[in-house]
Amino acid sequence: MKRALVPGTFDPITEGHLDIVRRAAQIFDEVIIAVAASPTKNGHGRLFTQEERVAMAEVSVADLANVRVEPFDDLLVNFARKMDANVLVKGLRAITDFEYEFQMTAMNYEIEPSIETVFIMSPPNYMYLSSSIVREIASYGGPFKQFVSKPVFHALCEKFSLDEDTQA
Repeated sequence: MKRALVPGTFDPITEGHLDIVRRAAQIFDEVIIAVAASPTKNGHGRLFTQEERVAMAEVSVADLANVRVEPFDDLLVNFARKMDANVLVKGLRAITDFEYEFQMTAMNYEIEPSIETVFIMSPPNYMYLSSSIVREIASYGGPFKQFVSKPVFHALCEKFSLDEDTQA
């Protein structure tokens, strides 16, 4: 059985992330969305707790029978070993993603050469999309509904005290 991890912080999970997960689910027998604890990223705190991020991911992929969500707080390769996953799936949007992911892939390979990394390119309509952009738009009350699943939309409206009816 080919089991793959799609790792990330998913703060929050976006339609871009979900596109990568859906496509990975067509390739691998089982896909695990690995939600990193990562209390900080690039010096910024998290908007949602790990538990909230796991819950949002779970409801966002409930229709995908071969996808499940697991939290982790460890080196990614250690978590992959624990989950008996032999592939890491990463989405790529731009050259800046590639540079970072290339470095991480090389380091992961040094630590655990039996775990492969597979890159899936984002389609053009998601190449600009990131969790941080969605958080910023939502924080200013801008339109973000099309970038996230319904459960994530509701969670962001609640987090920023936004009226869901005016977010159409």
